[in-house]
Amino acid sequence: MILEQIKSPQDVKNLSQEELITLAAEIRAFLIEKISHTGGHLASNLGVVELTIAMHRAFDLPEDKIIWDVGHQSYTHKILSGRKDAFDELRQYGGLSGFPKRKESPYDAFDTGHSSTSISAGLGIAQARDLLDEDYTVVSVIGDGALTGGMAYEALNNAARIRKNFIIVLNDNKMSISENVGGMSKYLNGLRTDEGYNDLKKWVSDTLDKIPGGQPIIDKIKRTKNGIKQLLIPGMLFENMGITYLGPIDGHDIRQLCRTFQEAKKLDHAVLVHVITKKGKGYRPAEKNPSHFHGVDPFDIATGKSLKKKTKPSYTDIFSRTICRLGETHPNLVTVTAAMPDGTGLKKFGEKFPDRFFDVGIAEAHAVTSAAGMAAGGLKPVVAVYSSFLQRGFDQILHDVCIQNLPVVFAVDRAGLVGSDGETHQGIFDLSFLTMIPNMTVMAPKNRWELEDMISFAVDYDGPIAVRYPRGEAYDGLKEFRSPVSYGKGEMLFEEQEIALLAAGSMVSTGEHVREKLKAAGHSCSLANLRFVKPIDTELLDRLAKNHRTIVTMEENVLQGGFGLAAAAYMSSRYPEIKVVNIALPDAYVEHGNVSLLRSGLGIDSDSIVKKLLAAERKE
Repeated sequence: MILEQIKSPQDVKNLSQEELITLAAEIRAFLIEKISHTGGHLASNLGVVELTIAMHRAFDLPEDKIIWDVGHQSYTHKILSGRKDAFDELRQYGGLSGFPKRKESPYDAFDTGHSSTSISAGLGIAQARDLLDEDYTVVSVIGDGALTGGMAYEALNNAARIRKNFIIVLNDNKMSISENVGGMSKYLNGLRTDEGYNDLKKWVSDTLDKIPGGQPIIDKIKRTKNGIKQLLIPGMLFENMGITYLGPIDGHDIRQLCRTFQEAKKLDHAVLVHVITKKGKGYRPAEKNPSHFHGVDPFDIATGKSLKKKTKPSYTDIFSRTICRLGETHPNLVTVTAAMPDGTGLKKFGEKFPDRFFDVGIAEAHAVTSAAGMAAGGLKPVVAVYSSFLQRGFDQILHDVCIQNLPVVFAVDRAGLVGSDGETHQGIFDLSFLTMIPNMTVMAPKNRWELEDMISFAVDYDGPIAVRYPRGEAYDGLKEFRSPVSYGKGEMLFEEQEIALLAAGSMVSTGEHVREKLKAAGHSCSLANLRFVKPIDTELLDRLAKNHRTIVTMEENVLQGGFGLAAAAYMSSRYPEIKVVNIALPDAYVEHGNVSLLRSGLGIDSDSIVKKLLAAERKE
């Protein structure tokens, strides 16, 4: 196998064109085999195999720098840069990351995990190169879906000013995670399908090349900014911005890609290479359903069917059902997603109420402010978004929603530890940044039924409000506790004495196990469900202070800015004799890995908590 001979990008440079084609096929087979066991991002990686091979062949890594937007499509890059043997532990605890990581390899130029960042990062690296008088090529790879993000346009605007080489590779596969939406998608579709332009351009070049003195004319046409491209496609966006446009190029033709990259390297300014690829290429199930195979669990290669058995609905499923039901009774209810209709569970709402569903593309900041505008206009917007992506709309939450106290609902999915995607995707900061904003109310459900009740409460609430819930199967325990949601009020589940566990959201079920183990060890223990992380139920704290000497706060969020420190401050000011123990995540970014392993390693699983509390009891 040719793949077995590849230990570094230099090995790719020594292959013939026929061997490169074979290598691409072997890489696809390798990716399908490995990801079928580990899970991971499949469709996006299958689509960029030839593109990645061509870049490794055309550029000199690691001296030259490739910055991958998002980075979930960097698997072939990792294979070609000597990490093939680590794929058995892809996205596993302590194993190979599913995203570029500088500390993992010198071939990874910049850590990425969120969209629309690569042009900004690449431009910054190019500017550092130029100021330090160094000589290497910088390449930013960005998908057409990522061009729906405003940050990409901010970067393009500045990239036009650079006076040395900077290459932007636009990987155009008509997809982000779901199908692309908006004006940029239509614009690129026009470019890629304008056969008249491409055919005429080729005819002019071929004709001039056959006559004496024709080549200088060709060169002059290429150098003229108002040349043939502007005549045939008026308003060419990138050229008008001052960025040379090359393309569209077949993203699966290695020879053509390499030739184009060599041309791009000669330019002394920013150049955009428009590459057309097919997401999921080479694996029929992924080609037919690229959204499903964007990120997959282990699957059967022959059928493409997931090997993960799903027996219970997820929190996302519960949210989806609830918001569809509320759509029937609330005619002003609208929903907003940032290119994640499937992931957030809004697809069914969009099918049922198409006029009241808004997919804004990968543009979280715009999603939040447009929702604020909808609320100001008399609608009831629900913004469904992953916790780690909500970070990208922080200023808009503070400035556009909360200052005006507008009734926008934030359905914060994937809150807490999410596992295999690692640092860039762990939803462990939302409690901290949401609770610091005036006018914001924050809730966290203990189980599937409480999520239903909280979403219903939030839709009827007249102000900014967030409901945060975890990834995965919805907890169905504690069904007997379903008192009506009352603003700012928690819920006493089991009331005894000595030790009181005060838990929020996903940590309530952990609190159940902690309580059982403490009772088995001979301790009396209460368990309370906080429900409202903001405002904190101080009456509940007062109640716990009467009969307990230790209060244990439990949250799946970093300690700094979480509710635990706020509860500790309140207890210290009112009941200094009561000991407060905070169980939360450390002031750190959490690596990728199985959630159960992460919880254990971080000390927020029931065994670790019990061990910590019993050790503290023995010291007293």
